[in-house]
Amino acid sequence: MNDEPSSMNSTPTGKLYLVPTPIGNLEDMTFRAIRILKEADLILAEDTRTSAPLLKHFEIQNKVFAHHQHNEHQSSNEIIKFLLMGQNVALISDAGTPAISDPGFFLVREALKFNIAVECLPGATAFVPALVNSGFPTDKFCFEGFLPLKKGRQTRYKQLATEERTLILYESPHRLLKTLEEMATYWGADRQVSVSRELTKMFEETVRGTVTEVKTYFETHPLKGEFVMCIAGAAPVEVDKKKRKYSDEDDED
Repeated sequence: MNDEPSSMNSTPTGKLYLVPTPIGNLEDMTFRAIRILKEADLILAEDTRTSAPLLKHFEIQNKVFAHHQHNEHQSSNEIIKFLLMGQNVALISDAGTPAISDPGFFLVREALKFNIAVECLPGATAFVPALVNSGFPTDKFCFEGFLPLKKGRQTRYKQLATEERTLILYESPHRLLKTLEEMATYWGADRQVSVSRELTKMFEETVRGTVTEVKTYFETHPLKGEFVMCIAGAAPVEVDKKKRKYSDEDDED
């Protein structure tokens, strides 16, 4: 890897654009997003193979390079140099808004260190329609994205057990039933949940009910697509119970 990029450059810096892409339905692509991608000197994609059909559909033929969680620390240095040379860069993820449970945060932070302009376009993101569809309060909510896979997962469940705001999680098909089972253990089988899958697509579906009811439903129905889980906030009386329970368990440890 080359030396650190220098901010001492007389050439006006370029701009880093974060461009949301549809989470399923291509009609959700905005005119502005198409224009920015066509005008950018370079497009960064989480997976170039996944983005190829989208770019082809909108006749976007710019250079595309991979920028994902496995190479973002290494590639960001070169991208910053490119921006400092006055070139504009557009970042897209496989679907939705970059940096929301997708790569993007690290590159944005690095760009800001060098006073490079960063602009995020408004657009598709999966948790907003899922939240609005859930029927749970939307004035205050807590977006958690994906829970830790192993280390810290139990601890996070206990921490969130007393959260009174609507909770929003992302989950994959092969972990959905396990997550619902864990929710029943830590948050109670009667907690109300709303689970959405295949948002904006032909087979979009939202299932609402208690944790037990929703788990029972998905035990006999297809587990396909990405899932967004909205969970009703803990009731004040339950908050007190959970705090006492997990405080006692920690004391025993």
